[in-house]
Amino acid sequence: MRKTSKRLADGREIIYYDIVASAPRGAEDRRDIGPVAVSSELRYDPLMGMWVMYASHRQDRMYLPAAQDCPLCPSTEERLTEVPERDYEVVVFENRFPALASPLPGTGAAGPAHRAPGTALLSTPGAGLLVAAPGAGRCEVVCYTADHDAAFYQLKPERIDLVLDALTDRTCELGAGGGVEQVFCFENRGREIGVTQPHPHGQIYAYPFITPVTERVLKTAEAHRRRYGRNLFDDVLAAERAGGSRLVLATGHWTAFVPHAARWPYELHCYPNQRVPDLASLPPAARAELPEVLHDLFGRFAQLFDKPAPYISGWHQAPVRAGREDFALHLELFTLRRANDKLKFLAGSESGMGAFANDIVPEAAAARLRELAV
Repeated sequence: MRKTSKRLADGREIIYYDIVASAPRGAEDRRDIGPVAVSSELRYDPLMGMWVMYASHRQDRMYLPAAQDCPLCPSTEERLTEVPERDYEVVVFENRFPALASPLPGTGAAGPAHRAPGTALLSTPGAGLLVAAPGAGRCEVVCYTADHDAAFYQLKPERIDLVLDALTDRTCELGAGGGVEQVFCFENRGREIGVTQPHPHGQIYAYPFITPVTERVLKTAEAHRRRYGRNLFDDVLAAERAGGSRLVLATGHWTAFVPHAARWPYELHCYPNQRVPDLASLPPAARAELPEVLHDLFGRFAQLFDKPAPYISGWHQAPVRAGREDFALHLELFTLRRANDKLKFLAGSESGMGAFANDIVPEAAAARLRELAV
């Protein structure tokens, strides 16, 4: 893999990842664009014990442009885009409309508390109950291919491998920076999910706090370890493999299953058989097998309905500093489509109280996904 870092016309970083080392990456951004104007802020919810991000500038981002106006396609002589090159393999760049954008601690602005969200700020004299902080962090866009009409499941394993190289590299680099507490690599796919750009791409968020989901899981894992002396993720994986009724795919190094208490109509979790905290920690054999595993799983999702399912996928990684012995790297992939013509909406119980009700039993979802082997 070759990595080439450059700057866009407004100063944002853009990074090219290439398998073909001879591919030139010398194109400059010729757009006449001003600096990024952002207004990111964090506010702490004292009842829920969590940070909420505010970014009013995101109201102005482009929404579902036509293919000929796509800002993620390569540039041409007639039209300049976010990617100055006329072609690319995988490219990562700073989002022009980021949810988190203020300087991270150590670069000119203080961010929110580390490790336990809110603890340090709430204990600061004079901070009061209603705490706010700069939206310190970084948001990046990851373009999987220059082909506007492609999808992740259509990528060859060699390209998926390069995408994983990029995600791993960015996880390491962002995590090494001051003020970042967690790195989340994810993809939103489909209009039903709320995607604003149909070009095949994912995103990376470098948070200055531990996210609420991870914080809750870490507390549960710690309680499990204190009570039983074992790792919760190890025990969940062992239970799913032993039961077998929700298994979808099992290889020498990976296990994919519909979780026992799946919240979404079709939901897959994919674990390495050997627990590690993040992508960078994967053993070579597990890492080598992963592109084929992902090609298989995303291909199954694409066949669930009359047209490819809208989905959210995300790599859940351990925080940069906290809980790395308890947390386990895993992929979560789910769709809110429950039938060809029906979506699962998060209405009163789910949105209002966080209490999910699922229309599809996990064992039935797993049986359906097993049928769809690529």
